[in-house]
Amino acid sequence: MSVKTEITRADILPWAEYARDRAEHRKRITAIKRNRRVEVGPFVTFYFENFDTMWLQVQEMLHIERGGDAQVSEELAAYNPLIPKGAELVATFMIEIDDPLRRARVLAGLGGIEETAFIEIGGERIVGKAETDQDRTTAEGKASSVQFVHFPFTQAQIDAFRQPNARAILGFSHPNYSHMAVMSEATREALARDFA
Repeated sequence: MSVKTEITRADILPWAEYARDRAEHRKRITAIKRNRRVEVGPFVTFYFENFDTMWLQVQEMLHIERGGDAQVSEELAAYNPLIPKGAELVATFMIEIDDPLRRARVLAGLGGIEETAFIEIGGERIVGKAETDQDRTTAEGKASSVQFVHFPFTQAQIDAFRQPNARAILGFSHPNYSHMAVMSEATREALARDFA
């Protein structure tokens, strides 16, 4: 089975067609997302992206904003970089704290957290690379609450990740947030399908 690594205009449904079947599309992608979510520590949730999750995001943006054909190019440029390209996993991670004062205090101490995300598999650590479209840590060291990170794998690391019941650990090495989580087998299996 080939892995789709880019959304093209041919993949985009016309507004009326998407609107008609929107509930079914959202239900289908929600089922896919279920095993692509990992909580790490008290505040961070990773959402691993793929063609389907980004396709829904593009369709939703077009549905809500109704920008027509002119908007399609913008959305494809924004979301295609977040689709794994065959030898990587890509995630959005969110730092989720309800209390605004506590959120501001915590984010002020998490500058550069996007550079410290990692996946460990087979005794090797794959360090994440932050999406480079914009800087998500301010000059004062405050982290953005939404981050995008790519985990580039070697073929040997992909092979190790694909092994049934392989122990895959997701975490951070940030001095103020050094939490880790072991991925469930269902999550590891779902993410293993992102590799070409």
